[in-house]
Amino acid sequence: MRKIIAITQVTLDAVMQSPGGPEEDPRNGFTHGGWVMPFWDDALNQAIGETIAGEFDMLLGRRTYDIFAAYWPYMGDDPIAKAFNKATKYVVTRSLDRFDWENSQRIDGDVVEEVRQLKASNGPELHIWGSSELLQALIGAELVDEYCIWVYPLVLGERKRLFENGVPPRGLTLAETRSTPKGVLLNTYHPAGPLPESSFQPQTPSEAELARREKIVSEGAGI
Repeated sequence: MRKIIAITQVTLDAVMQSPGGPEEDPRNGFTHGGWVMPFWDDALNQAIGETIAGEFDMLLGRRTYDIFAAYWPYMGDDPIAKAFNKATKYVVTRSLDRFDWENSQRIDGDVVEEVRQLKASNGPELHIWGSSELLQALIGAELVDEYCIWVYPLVLGERKRLFENGVPPRGLTLAETRSTPKGVLLNTYHPAGPLPESSFQPQTPSEAELARREKIVSEGAGI
């Protein structure tokens, strides 16, 4: 069984769109691309080095693949480029029929089922970088084993987020955390299953509390 690890850079409000530069993903009028760059330092370089130190393959959505394929093969002896170029890239796409980036393979059927079979096969870890639409599907199918979420201290207020509407409510366990000198939180989470039932309310609510609940229902109905 192969572990699927999502490695995601997000803002405090969980925006993950176009972290690397303005031209990376400007869809829907997004003008804040490159928001990670003011926070880049040796600590982040070290974190990436640790992430790519072992054997891994990559699982990518088509747009993230296009971004990476136009950049990393041309970066020479850069350690990230070496690791990414070596890895097998499994690309979820229905539009690409040929790949210029070496070691790339296509996934184009039932994505969740094919990834489930890939996960059950022999091989190294599968790393997901970016690939927000693919990630939503895998989160929904509960196929992600680990979340490496790097949280940057800024708020953008719009565009693609890590956990979009429709993902199932689930708990996460914080497995590791540390911070960089510029305030980026490097958090690792493991899935912890369904949310437990809990409440601060007493088993026998007061008359005031019952009235409050009735008021909420009435307001929701437009009364």
